[in-house]
Amino acid sequence: MKVVICGAGIAGLALAVRLTANGDDVVVVERAPSPRTQGYMIDFFGPGYEAAERMGLLPRLHELGYRVPRASYVDEDGRVRASLGFRRFARAINGGLVSIMRPDLELALREALRADLRFGTTVARVDNRADGVEVHLSDGTAVTADLLVGADGIHSPVREMIFGEEREFLRYLGFHTAAFTFEDAEVRAAVSGGFCLTDTIDRQMGLYALREGRVAAFTVHRTADPARPENPTATLREVYGSMGWLVPRALAKAPEDIYYDQVAQIEIPRWSSGRVVLIGDACHAVSLLAGQGASLGLAGAALLADELRQRPIAEALAAYERRWRPVVEEKQRVARSGTRWFLPDSRARLRARRVALKLARLPIVDRALATALVGKL
Repeated sequence: MKVVICGAGIAGLALAVRLTANGDDVVVVERAPSPRTQGYMIDFFGPGYEAAERMGLLPRLHELGYRVPRASYVDEDGRVRASLGFRRFARAINGGLVSIMRPDLELALREALRADLRFGTTVARVDNRADGVEVHLSDGTAVTADLLVGADGIHSPVREMIFGEEREFLRYLGFHTAAFTFEDAEVRAAVSGGFCLTDTIDRQMGLYALREGRVAAFTVHRTADPARPENPTATLREVYGSMGWLVPRALAKAPEDIYYDQVAQIEIPRWSSGRVVLIGDACHAVSLLAGQGASLGLAGAALLADELRQRPIAEALAAYERRWRPVVEEKQRVARSGTRWFLPDSRARLRARRVALKLARLPIVDRALATALVGKL
């Protein structure tokens, strides 16, 4: 089987790895000119972790990943107001967990890849037929394939070509988010004990120490306007500039090429049309509020590859959606219901989160809290 995959993110790369292991001929095209260097620290667990284990990726993921002992919420003076131990959380979710930077997870997948990977190239036009698909690429070439897979993210051009405009499927959740890395020895030393987040209302910055003297920063803030600002770095400095602790130092080091996007989900009535199918965020973005986008993207890709190995294409696409849609829709519901927990909008809810995290140290409550955070275990 000949397959073209648009998007060299986690879902696209995972699918390519699985398909080539099945003996399929795969071409992966990626709009970016090279692998992306900016991105979040991911707490990788759940179905994606299990799929990665089956694919033989776990040793490399743990080598690239980090052992983060806890997530701590700190006030304006850096005093810890609440915390959550990752070892206890891992036990509560009945499985393994590795904290890893998104670019490093993609690196592990590229290392396992045996497909034709073309950076700086994307899908320009699609001729979708009952017996195959003609994929016209931005470099002027065309590929005749049995299947085109849109793995090109929440703002998927493949989805727009085949299924309709983004506004028909995107549910904005009321937040903007950003991520970047920088070097600062003082900041790195201050946050070396784990993942540190500001214990704040309506806006939050998280900082964590990386290897080679680097620090990773993550931000999320409420805004009614879903539009991406013209200058994301300037916007970060404006929104977070009045905060205390280490935030001013981090903002001063923020580069111009930060990752920045709205926090949203994708809800689309069908995931395939003819010989085109969507995977990952392109069809079921759960948002960072769910905390499992990477895991679901990898696991969903593995499921699709398994179905394609066992059934004719049309049947495989139907089975993939039938089995996977209920899983991701449950995670989307959990994310929407947890917005006020994720980023409190009042002092009362901020205090309630502190109390909940203290209670999470109790054996029964920690499992209940894990279920509230991530959904069915």
